[in-house]
Amino acid sequence: MDVTAASTDRGARPEPLPAGTTLSARRVASASMVGTTLEFYDFFIYGTAAALVFPRLFFTNADPLIGTLLSFATFGVGFLARPLGGIVFGHFGDRIGRKKILIISLLMMGIATICMGLLPTYESIGLLAPLLLTLLRLVQGFSVGGEWTGAVLMAIEHAGPRRRGFFGSFPTLGLPAGTLLATGAFLIVAQLDDDAFFSWGWRVPFLISIVLVVAGILLRLRISESPEFSEVKERKSVVGMPIVEVFRKHFKQIVLVAGAALGHNICVYISMSYLVSYAGNVGIDRSGALLGVMVSSVVAIALFPTFGALSDRVGHRRTYVAGLVAMAVVIFPVIALVNTGSTALFVVALVLLFGVAMAPVGALASVVLTQVFPAKVRFSGTSVGYTLAAVLGGAFAPMIAAWLYASTGSSTAIAAYMVIAVLVSVVAVLLMPGDNWREEHPDQEERGGAAATADARLSAG
Repeated sequence: MDVTAASTDRGARPEPLPAGTTLSARRVASASMVGTTLEFYDFFIYGTAAALVFPRLFFTNADPLIGTLLSFATFGVGFLARPLGGIVFGHFGDRIGRKKILIISLLMMGIATICMGLLPTYESIGLLAPLLLTLLRLVQGFSVGGEWTGAVLMAIEHAGPRRRGFFGSFPTLGLPAGTLLATGAFLIVAQLDDDAFFSWGWRVPFLISIVLVVAGILLRLRISESPEFSEVKERKSVVGMPIVEVFRKHFKQIVLVAGAALGHNICVYISMSYLVSYAGNVGIDRSGALLGVMVSSVVAIALFPTFGALSDRVGHRRTYVAGLVAMAVVIFPVIALVNTGSTALFVVALVLLFGVAMAPVGALASVVLTQVFPAKVRFSGTSVGYTLAAVLGGAFAPMIAAWLYASTGSSTAIAAYMVIAVLVSVVAVLLMPGDNWREEHPDQEERGGAAATADARLSAG
């Protein structure tokens, strides 16, 4: 192979992959996207149900306020289970392979969601109803701990060095796609009268997730194992205790990955959860708020692969940081638009933040957060770092935003909180080891001969 011919200039169009490789990468990217879409679909239908349904049907013996708090407590339980899921799935993902873990995590998540749609209510089985709901939420959170990481690793490890950004953006599309499907599903059943909605209508969004589960399993059974993991096995480099090694040798990378993902996590859950609730305080009705979520999700779905492809030309970390800077710039104007009380401007606000500014960050998380780890511990390192950011950011962001507003009486403090989190992420990305603006290959130190030389030349391109 002529390595010089294979190398590519950063400013030039990436060379196309061989047809068979491209087909495989597309198939894997599609299979990964279905799973992450189910992940975020499940997440957002649970969050909606926790606000609208569960206090009335599963905590009916409590004061209405206490019932609502208990309902949201079960929502938070899912976040607490994610780090444990990340550790367990990361261990086995680095030991037995990405593909098997992807199938197991998808099955666990899908079965838990479907069972939620079949649960008897408090009126039928008493305290057992909220207990079973909490248990199923724990299963959901545990499985999510491995789903995102496994999906993005399969996509980027099949893509090859020149198309990681583009193909890696497909599993991250699950965030806007899952949000869009979940919002649409509840918007449809919310048109029912109260008797129908609370008797059977609320169950429909949970039960139809079986379509995504079946599609995801069928797609994932047809894909091959990650070529980079297969190479690790061939070199007999599989680590006995990957979680121990990643903490011992790559602790700095774990912290930086968590920091790099923190700003995005906080802004996602504030814009998709807190701002939708806050909209009512400024006179925007529920339908207007949901419209903003849906429109911004459609815009994000269009832009994720666009920024993914662009990053393959200009650099993955460069595109990621540009997105973070854009987020920091638009946050204060976005909050100002929301405070006008105009539904149209609320939609514009969410499109600016979630649909446009956050798109480069969401799309490139798959590459930026994973490529600082060598393949033999990549699943473990990424899972721990990403789930840590989700717990510190996603689990508490809406609650912190509500507290800031209650304490100050102003949304300025919320905007400042979001900007600070984004700036933390900028610093974390800049501190990541290696050249921030070029492809990094942590595995090349373990390779010898032509393979190492080829990777080095591609990286230097």
